[in-house]
Amino acid sequence: MNDPDDLGIVDTSWLTDADWAVINRLRRIHETEGQKAVRKALRALEPESYLRVAAAFFPDKVREAIKDEMAENGITEQDLREMAKKLHPSPTKQ
Repeated sequence: MNDPDDLGIVDTSWLTDADWAVINRLRRIHETEGQKAVRKALRALEPESYLRVAAAFFPDKVREAIKDEMAENGITEQDLREMAKKLHPSPTKQ
């Protein structure tokens, strides 16, 4: 696997093997076709993959963008916690 420092990656914690494949493909595209082709390839990514890849390079910017979008839509951190609880309820005692 590539050394994250060589690519300018700041945070690898959310990257999957599939994301590393995307990053390597983007690097090859950049080397052979240039920045415009990289932008086009990024736009073609699935939203989840795009978010993880972008967050690997720019974790603070992605985090702030998410917070800003949530605020614009009236969603608080507490709202997210409540949604997560509903999706993954605690096991109950029997």
